[in-house]
Amino acid sequence: MGHREDLLEGAKRCLLEKGYARTTARDIVAASGANLASIGYHYGSKDALMRQAIIASSEEWGASVAQVPAGGGAEAGGTDPLERFAAVWDAVLQRISTEREFIAAQVEVLGLLPRDAALREAIGEVLPEGGEGLVAVFEGVPDTEVDPESARIVGSFYQALLTGLMVQSLLTPDAMPSGRDLATALRRVTAGEVLEKK
Repeated sequence: MGHREDLLEGAKRCLLEKGYARTTARDIVAASGANLASIGYHYGSKDALMRQAIIASSEEWGASVAQVPAGGGAEAGGTDPLERFAAVWDAVLQRISTEREFIAAQVEVLGLLPRDAALREAIGEVLPEGGEGLVAVFEGVPDTEVDPESARIVGSFYQALLTGLMVQSLLTPDAMPSGRDLATALRRVTAGEVLEKK
């Protein structure tokens, strides 16, 4: 790897270890083995590098989630859409529960968006692609089969659920719903089914 790639990897490590706002240029240099001047040369500023680090980390996380569960077979809940919905959410929730540093960094960045126009713009540029990817995962199809309107509407729904679950995992990790719980809630909302009392 060259200095540019080393810096990005170092920034991604710092993101997990120190968080977005607390990471300094010197932290990135220490984590990457590159020199301080190379941040400006390759990225323009520490802030630009950190924006790239949060986007790259999110894309990598999304790509890994897209691999589990694969396809539309029994491991993904068969052909029933709500079964698949539950199975995919179980896989996502498992990742959320075991990758708390990544989740904390994501939630931290959400809080910075209102006051950081450059960060807001950078994340806004990749948000549609994230929605498209989520639709593809939940429907068990390639990204190329997701039309723009589905990515906008359905993708926004999945992104809203994902963001809320990330926040909830930091606030009340012991009270997280399961994929089946989410499917039950969706069934009630769409069909008006009343939950059975336990």
